[in-house]
This record gives sequence, structure tokens and C-alpha cells, in this order.
Amino acid sequence: MGSKYTKRYSEEYKRDAIELVRSSGRTVTEAARELRVSSESLWGWVKKA
Repeated sequence: MGSKYTKRYSEEYKRDAIELVRSSGRTVTEAARELRVSSESLWGWVKKA
């Protein structure tokens, strides 16, 4: 089980975040900062996709 502080994101949100990275020319770190998610999470989503 995850920590009580772990935030869950919908699959749709993850897809949109991945598309932002791929289409915008932003780095994962920049996109993560803009989306207010950890860069580690966003890296994992992109890598998995």
C-alpha cells in the first residue's frame, strides 16, 4: 500500500502530461513544475509510455 501522502492521478491526466512533454519541447522537469507533479513521477510515466 502507498503512503497516505501519495497522490493518485487518473490515466487521462497521465496521458495529457506525457503529450505535453512530447509535443511542447519542454523538458520533463519544466513540464512537471508547470503541472505541479514530481519530475520523478512524470519521468516514470513518460518512460512507461
